Amino acid sequence: MDKVVASAALAVADVPDGASVAVGGFGLSGVPNVLIDALYASGVSGLGVVSNNCGAMDTGLAVLLSAGRISRVTGSYIGANKEFARQYLGGELELELIPQGTLAERLRAGGSGIPAFYTPAGVGTQVADGGLPWRYDGEGGVSLASPAKEVRDFDGTEYVLEHGIRTDFALVRAAKGDRHGNLVFNRSARNFNPLAAMAGRITVAEVEELVEPGEIDPDHVHLPGIFVQRVVALTPGQAVDKKVEKRTITEREARH
Repeated sequence: MDKVVASAALAVADVPDGASVAVGGFGLSGVPNVLIDALYASGVSGLGVVSNNCGAMDTGLAVLLSAGRISRVTGSYIGANKEFARQYLGGELELELIPQGTLAERLRAGGSGIPAFYTPAGVGTQVADGGLPWRYDGEGGVSLASPAKEVRDFDGTEYVLEHGIRTDFALVRAAKGDRHGNLVFNRSARNFNPLAAMAGRITVAEVEELVEPGEIDPDHVHLPGIFVQRVVALTPGQAVDKKVEKRTITEREARH
């Protein structure tokens, strides 16, 4: 039952070229940077990544993206990642862009053994009708477009059929975890990390604080260990190394 692996490098050593990988994180929150860096160091390439976004500020998945190690992204947000946009528009990268809530549910469904589900999100758009550019030809044309999806009427409302997502591996980051793989996430880090973990056939979790089994109150577990196969304990330095995407400061009122 002890799922702790000695290092991040060992934890991702068997990820092969062309593997599909679900990656947790929301913006810069809860991104498994240590595991991503280990994946980069391994030299693996041709990855199919499923994640809300593809990194920012040269951290997270942006490390793999900039090195040309990612061939396909399933996600919901490009944001201010100029390299992501450049590769996509230049025909170097395939992108399946889907609504954020649909992405979350597709990951959850895959991890729950649900092959597909119906949702109203995307009905009447190219999400359902097809034609979204998955890959450009580098000259402004579309070389691969999304196919049309099944649309069905339920009680007078149309819904589009979406398939659950399963990946070969999943990389996530938790605030706390035990040796059995039970995990706790902080705030917005909980948005996509549990869902990505559920979708992976082999899930690797880097944890900021490693505790012994029984130290986490069962009522406080956000993701049970059945979904986690490997745990990597971060060093204190790795645990506190967190980036801030946009720092804002509130001016204090002058005291008289």
